[in-house]
Amino acid sequence: MADEEIEVEGKKKSPLIKIVVIALVAILLLVGTAVGTMFVTGFFDKKDTHAAEEALKHMEEGAAESKAAASEAAPQKVAKESPELQRFENSYMELEKPLVSNLTNTRKVIQLNLAIMTHYDERVFKNAKKHEFALRSVALDAMRQMTEADLAKPDFRKELAAKIREEMNGVLQKYEDFGGIEEVYFTSFVVQ
Repeated sequence: MADEEIEVEGKKKSPLIKIVVIALVAILLLVGTAVGTMFVTGFFDKKDTHAAEEALKHMEEGAAESKAAASEAAPQKVAKESPELQRFENSYMELEKPLVSNLTNTRKVIQLNLAIMTHYDERVFKNAKKHEFALRSVALDAMRQMTEADLAKPDFRKELAAKIREEMNGVLQKYEDFGGIEEVYFTSFVVQ
């Protein structure tokens, strides 16, 4: 009977040993695959740090040059000839389509047409036409944030125009590194 008990215990342990051996083989296979992949992709190759430092230096120099070139390429104010004072020429451009938005927490709707004014050359208007969708979007966001209580303020239109001008200049600054919008005017303004 003692011999039978030893055989039974041996048979119970053998499946456990097989599972452990299979798990170890699987782990070794995964580690071997990972190390082999790293070897093939060049992970263990010596890195040329000098070349990387040179590339980084060239990138920094290029960024500094492009920033300097961008500041030189900024639009210039157009001077208006006047004997006694330094004055600048005002140029205007109207956005083609009206802007329509709901006021916050109300059923009222605001509709307006916008015109922008600049003292700078035509590049400001070219940039405004190029990014008109983004400019319209920020103007609509500014309009949407207005409440019915804001309508009662005496300077409501001036505050809204200033907010829209800030947002539009922010968009142009972001995409073209120069805003240039001096004033925003409403060519039509309806609240219903």
